[in-house]
Amino acid sequence: MHIESHTLPLTDRLRELEKFVGNTPLFPITRLHKNERVKIYAKLEWQQLSNSVKARAAFNIIRQAVLSGQVHEEKGLIDASSGNTAVAYATIGAALGIPVTLCVPENASEQKKNALKALGAELVFTSRFGGTDEAQLKARALVAENPDKYFYADQYANEYNWKAHYHGTALEIWEQTQGSITHFIAGLGTTGTFVGTSRRLKELQPALTAISLQPDAAMHGLEGWKHLESAIVPKIYDATIADENRYIDTYEAFGIMKAAARHEGLLLSPSAAANLLGALKLAEEIEEGVIVTTFADHASNYPELLNQILSL
Repeated sequence: MHIESHTLPLTDRLRELEKFVGNTPLFPITRLHKNERVKIYAKLEWQQLSNSVKARAAFNIIRQAVLSGQVHEEKGLIDASSGNTAVAYATIGAALGIPVTLCVPENASEQKKNALKALGAELVFTSRFGGTDEAQLKARALVAENPDKYFYADQYANEYNWKAHYHGTALEIWEQTQGSITHFIAGLGTTGTFVGTSRRLKELQPALTAISLQPDAAMHGLEGWKHLESAIVPKIYDATIADENRYIDTYEAFGIMKAAARHEGLLLSPSAAANLLGALKLAEEIEEGVIVTTFADHASNYPELLNQILSL
């Protein structure tokens, strides 16, 4: 059966789509720590469009590009990503009728690659050894060769990445905790979630403690996270925001995936489990407070890891 698409003007489509971005619930962690004077909450970021936190940044980047005329039905978006941002771009692009091209390391999961193809994204593969750093270089090269064909979203340097969290995630947390949050703790990838959320929360509550997390080694299994000492540091990263920087071991985070499933009813992705691990360790160190973190996505995005959880 042939189905034709009947679409609203781009600006109208943006307004309709915005209803499905953000406004995620705050989930209480109650069975994995003992101190009743410390509360731990996590934003369930998979409960929005494209099933991950990246819906926020991708939508904000695309919205600004559309409103400024940099992206439309004939001029598409290009960026480097092999993970949730790629899926968010492809999902939003398909819903808006905007062409999306993604530079993706060839060792990205087959599930992610198939999802991107199903959503109509054009994939340009880069070396499995270069990671997203090499994919960024490829995206820049394609834009230089075809400036009229592509808008380079550049999630690592685009201010609308962190502003999505400054205007969205932070205000949601503030309202959901009724201003009682004392600590915000989250991992670093593009760094947009941590930078934007922490920056706004500190304006609202100057006494807030912001703690960043990153892998403890260059070779790690926390997809979406960056070991900043060995990677290209995102331009949107602001090193002055964190009151403390901590490191997370991948295997310890994997152990938390099993604990969260058995005791909290949560099937977490590795990065979400790493955030929870950081929050749990923090909860052991303070006498009282309200700790908030984010769960970027769900274990269903990584079916190959579910057997590993069972074997832990």
